[in-house]
Amino acid sequence: MRQRLILSLILISIVRFTVAQEFDTIIKNGHVVDPANNVNAARDVAIANGKIALIAKDISSDRGKNVIDASGLIVCPGFIDIHTHVFVGSNPGVFADGVYSLSPDDFTFKSGVTTVVDAGTSGAQSFHKFKEQVIDQSRTRILAWLNIASPGMIGNPGQEDVASMDVNAAVDVAKTFSQHIVGIKIGHYEKSDWVPFERALQAASQAVVPLFVECHLPKYSLQDQLAKMRAGDIITHSFEKVDERTPITDEQGNVRDYVLAAQKRGVLFDLGHGGAGFWFSEAIPAMKQGLTPFTFGTDLHRFSMNAGMKDMTNVMSKFIALGMSRDDVIRRATANAAKAIHRSDLGNLSVGSVADVVIIREVEGDYGFVDAGGNRIMGDRKLIAEATIREGKVVWDLNGLTAKPFVKSR
Repeated sequence: MRQRLILSLILISIVRFTVAQEFDTIIKNGHVVDPANNVNAARDVAIANGKIALIAKDISSDRGKNVIDASGLIVCPGFIDIHTHVFVGSNPGVFADGVYSLSPDDFTFKSGVTTVVDAGTSGAQSFHKFKEQVIDQSRTRILAWLNIASPGMIGNPGQEDVASMDVNAAVDVAKTFSQHIVGIKIGHYEKSDWVPFERALQAASQAVVPLFVECHLPKYSLQDQLAKMRAGDIITHSFEKVDERTPITDEQGNVRDYVLAAQKRGVLFDLGHGGAGFWFSEAIPAMKQGLTPFTFGTDLHRFSMNAGMKDMTNVMSKFIALGMSRDDVIRRATANAAKAIHRSDLGNLSVGSVADVVIIREVEGDYGFVDAGGNRIMGDRKLIAEATIREGKVVWDLNGLTAKPFVKSR
């Protein structure tokens, strides 16, 4: 009888312990900013089996196997970078399977990015290799804009071969790999023939996905490009000032009427900072006139990371310095980005969603932010990614926020 009672008590204790620790991780005492769900308040976040399990004002620490104290920190969805080049390989002088692209895991998590979209580095002919070589090998979620040029960004003259711009091939690959491919890209074409643009638009229409337009189309006028684009299509390098494209503002600093008209009918303007894609002389007057970037594509590649762009948190901090609120920059890196790529499953902390989470610190001080022309503005605050969680697993921890305190054994 006594043995049965002891056994029963043990079983009850085991059941209570199991129920008590129903969550793998609890993030406590943080301030949750989740624009997709209009949450901007002190909340605890519980994670189980790689998913968001519960958001509440107070979740008992006893219910979690691991507890992260986020006191004084901001908890938000993992950032989404919709303009990157990550088809890294060994080929010199190119982006596609080349040295100009970057291995994503080396750079994403430390800036709070859990999802990147490769901007047309691969096309229908090369996407399979990109998937096997990079997408399948990375912890970062990698999506893609599929280049209408089948080989992808292999440099001229190969990427300008109109014969390789096969609509049917692009549509077939886009539909076959719809879990990875979010749209079709046109860019890096220096001839005057509009066939590449028309084929890219046709492929996007048939695949029922957005068109992503990069500015490297010097013989196409900006006005004509925007006129052909549909609501939901995206133009990147929005605040660029280079010879190969008409800037969005005129000589008096006024945003051109056709640019504002395109924005009004639903064309989305992505930042596309890159090494040469962002100028204060364009962004400052444009933002004052209501043309703000819908998304913060960084144009991450070998050169931009060491120039004025640096990384996602630097870009977000730069726009805070330009007058945008902290919550607005988080919206552009999360909810807006998810909307732009038609991935409502991402960019939020909804219960049941994948647990892609970033914990950020907003610090005060004197910070300089640089544009593509080597110009600097100063800001008094900066965002830093303290910890990044991808599918419920900690993949970046700057200051040991998720680690246990070291205790000397003797």
